[in-house]
Amino acid sequence: MSIAIVDDDPIVCQSLATILTTTGAAEVLWTAHDGETAVGRYFETPSSRPDVLLIDIQMPGKDGLAAAKEILRKDSAARILFLTTFADRSYIAQAMALGAKGYLIKQDVAAVGPAIQAVMAGQVVMGAEVLGKLTGPAEVGGEPGGRPSTGFRPGASGLSDVSGHLDNRDNHGISGNRTGYGSTIHGLMADDARSVEETLNERERDIAALVAEGLDNRDIAHRLYLSEGTVRNRISAMLDKLGLTNRTQLAILWINTHR
Repeated sequence: MSIAIVDDDPIVCQSLATILTTTGAAEVLWTAHDGETAVGRYFETPSSRPDVLLIDIQMPGKDGLAAAKEILRKDSAARILFLTTFADRSYIAQAMALGAKGYLIKQDVAAVGPAIQAVMAGQVVMGAEVLGKLTGPAEVGGEPGGRPSTGFRPGASGLSDVSGHLDNRDNHGISGNRTGYGSTIHGLMADDARSVEETLNERERDIAALVAEGLDNRDIAHRLYLSEGTVRNRISAMLDKLGLTNRTQLAILWINTHR
């Protein structure tokens, strides 16, 4: 498994590269310190495209969000995992709207390896603090560029226990695109819960609420006395209706419109 690391702090790049290499978690193809360089390195040659791209949000010049958007526009199969000190709700929503595979806060170096493995297994991962930001009360003046979270703390708590359930992708029958999702989610988040309530029928709202709680398809099926296939098809239908790409985005939207 190969990765690339993009962070404006060379020490962070070196530390992550050393840890992931020496533990055998991944092979580091290259590192970069700004978004422009990252885009160039990613498309330099076919062999320079990593299995997973770890990227920070705030960097000089082209930031991580802009770089990720450009990469995903040219390579929709790119696996991008944001690793940053900023836990702003707006940043998280923008990152997931792009189609990122996850969003982690720089609190636990040991969590990065398992997160990369989860992404390679087809999951979307989110750290506990990220989920806390989404489910907690809205911040005052919650604009991007706010307070950074604490820095790297080896030995801190790992990934959220619900990440493996909340974030499994349901790609069957999904026709929504990333650009469509970006406009959809920002429009819906600006309104109240009626926007989602009017779009989804009663059974779909029941399923969406359980997705937001972190239940997987089997648990949802058991709770609502449905088959797993029915749940899977219902989720795909909801993603189409809302212009979303995966169940993580559905959960984020539900949480934000019902907090």
